[in-house]
Amino acid sequence: MSKKLSLIFLTLLVFLRLGAQDQFVNYPLPQNPDTLRILAVGNSFSDDGTEYLPALLEGAGIHNVIVGRLYIGGCSLERHCKEYAEGTKNYVYYKSTENRWTTVSKNAGILDGIKDEPWDIITIQEVSNHSGTYDTYQAWAPKLISIIRKEALNPQASIVWHMTWAYASNSNHVAFPLYDRDQDKMYNAILDCVKRSRTDFNVPVVIPSGYAVQIARGTRLNNEDRVPAYSTVYQLTRDGFHLSRQYGRYIAACTWFEALIRPVLGKSVKGNPYLLEDTEFTITKKDAKLCQKCAIEAVSNFHKL
Repeated sequence: MSKKLSLIFLTLLVFLRLGAQDQFVNYPLPQNPDTLRILAVGNSFSDDGTEYLPALLEGAGIHNVIVGRLYIGGCSLERHCKEYAEGTKNYVYYKSTENRWTTVSKNAGILDGIKDEPWDIITIQEVSNHSGTYDTYQAWAPKLISIIRKEALNPQASIVWHMTWAYASNSNHVAFPLYDRDQDKMYNAILDCVKRSRTDFNVPVVIPSGYAVQIARGTRLNNEDRVPAYSTVYQLTRDGFHLSRQYGRYIAACTWFEALIRPVLGKSVKGNPYLLEDTEFTITKKDAKLCQKCAIEAVSNFHKL
């Protein structure tokens, strides 16, 4: 190839790269807003991740955060886009305005959530089946991002990625064979997809719940003897893929807190006094400290992976 052709080729690559970046305009997390508004567009894994977030906010003495979550079980990036295109009402819409969840609607459409508040942060994620399959990210993440950009009341909302977790090693989930029933293989596939999405779709902020859970699986929190007796599958899950209602959900909520609340409001989850006292899964201060440590480590070190 001649020098002239090489120069033309390199110039085209630069313009193509710049064009890809321009397609996905994103905005940084807000700084110390009067009210912070967070919406999770997801499925049961976003429910797991955020279930204890309002209680952690209450424990931290924070009362200016509104959290919403749009939920359809097993909802993929593709289905979110199709729900929007068809105008269907298949979501359950939960909202926390006073640090406790209430059900707004069991027959909501995606726009009922997106247009309910001028959200500062809107999170997206892929369904667990395809969480390690990048083809589905490439096909549908751009479409969902464009929907959010078009419909969000706040034109400078920050779009954030929620990194989900790998299944328990003994999970019987129908999709686990896609990863050869290998937890490490699934985890690394998810990590690769999320890292690529940060660049390809300009979503630099990640809530690394999957990383925090994987860290915790290497600690005493993974001890099955400390899980409620009726949980038949372990490794911080209650059924092989949904998080346990004790440590699993607590770790994920701590990760959401550390990834979003600390950089926006300046308050870390470290030392948070909430111990699940309002549930049947109360934990000790020692265990809460370890859960918080796993979340902080995941958020602090994710950029190094």
